[in-house]
Amino acid sequence: MDFFFAQRLILPASILCLILFTSPLFASETNLTTTKPSAYEVLEGYKFPVGLLPQGVRDYDLDPTTGKFAAYLGGSCSFSLEGSYQLRYKSIINGYISQGKLASLEGVSVKLFFLWVDIVEVQRNRDSLGFSVGIAGADFPLDNFEECPQCGCGLNCNDGKLEEVRTNPLVSSY
Repeated sequence: MDFFFAQRLILPASILCLILFTSPLFASETNLTTTKPSAYEVLEGYKFPVGLLPQGVRDYDLDPTTGKFAAYLGGSCSFSLEGSYQLRYKSIINGYISQGKLASLEGVSVKLFFLWVDIVEVQRNRDSLGFSVGIAGADFPLDNFEECPQCGCGLNCNDGKLEEVRTNPLVSSY
């Protein structure tokens, strides 16, 4: 009788061991396949360069059906480019993204003369990006945005010099 009782326990015990030992494997495979792309990879998927966002984006939300997004930085961020363009990012950046266009943008501003104005739209036009502050805008070559600026010092933080940003000298109104 003990022999039959032992055989009845071996099958359920072996199934239980199989489940316990293989479940971490399934869990790790599941985590690898469900990891969402970074905010920078999402930008590239919509035909934008990664340098539109500063380093340090911690997370983001994106509704792919509407394009509504929010990107979360660790805090507010500001830096200068070319010594004349000062940019400021709030800790949360919102808007709508579609192929080659960021619209209804909130949380990014540029200092023009003595005023901070919000950048409300970014549009890719072949090899340039057009930035709109509402009634005016400016175009910049796409390759200016190949790397992400760093909060505090911008693009070239290693040697203390700011990297030059090429601009289109014409500022247009929309």
